[in-house]
Amino acid sequence: MSLLRWLAQWPLPRLQALGAGLGWLTWACSPSYRRRLAQNALLAGLTPQQRRASVAEAGRMVVEALWLWLMPPAQRLDERVRWQGAEWVDQALSSQQGLVFFTPHLGSFEVSARAIIERWGHQRPLTVMYRPARSALLRELEEGARARPGLSTVPASLGGVRQMLRALRKGEMVGLLPDQVPPLGQGVWAPFFGQAAYTITLAARLVTQTGAQALVVWCERLPKGQGFVMHVEPLGEVLEASDDDAAQSAAATAINRAMERVIMQKPEQYLWGYHRYKQPRGQDATGGTSA
Repeated sequence: MSLLRWLAQWPLPRLQALGAGLGWLTWACSPSYRRRLAQNALLAGLTPQQRRASVAEAGRMVVEALWLWLMPPAQRLDERVRWQGAEWVDQALSSQQGLVFFTPHLGSFEVSARAIIERWGHQRPLTVMYRPARSALLRELEEGARARPGLSTVPASLGGVRQMLRALRKGEMVGLLPDQVPPLGQGVWAPFFGQAAYTITLAARLVTQTGAQALVVWCERLPKGQGFVMHVEPLGEVLEASDDDAAQSAAATAINRAMERVIMQKPEQYLWGYHRYKQPRGQDATGGTSA
């Protein structure tokens, strides 16, 4: 832990340079990671240059999370973050409706929640869903970092879903990663860059069951430690309020389409090595259950 705290005190440009090196080391040491990254990037039509850049960017994302988690509680991100599209949040918060933020595995997505509560947490609290890390040390870091005024975290479980629905019905803000692969029974198969991907249904249900507004937010990493740009834009898709299978598939497809549009704004900063197309145990890509 002392080593991690020492590293987190490095200037951000130096820390990101270290992260880029770690990204390439991971790529060199893991054939399965190399293969998955190449396959996923190929589906999206990335150029070889964009694919190579994504290796270093993934490493930068990891060390930025460490930097963020170990940041002193009183330290703020204001001077490092600028906004594009903040007026969409202001407009949404002028109503009494809840607000859902969809954030893909793009850029410095760990920075997004902190930046949101620093700017709007005094108006509405934010609840985010996360999947706890397997490592006890990382779980400790995550829990400490996310214990911030105006920010609540809930696990990816039935209890967490209920908490998010309650927050939205009170007119609060919630956030989740809609490109996270859900457990069996909590998703549907929908195309993502032309290939079937098991896609969470919760993202659409949070909007349709509560009447909440939906925005896409993502955090672009600027080069050489210059900081970050928070991008906000409307979802741009209509989500049908129905629980039947066809409507859930249509909603998941619409959200995946919106995520594709955002990801391709800065494709080299997407986590192409993420196992987006994995199959939940017991289910195949047609939606059937295996023996």
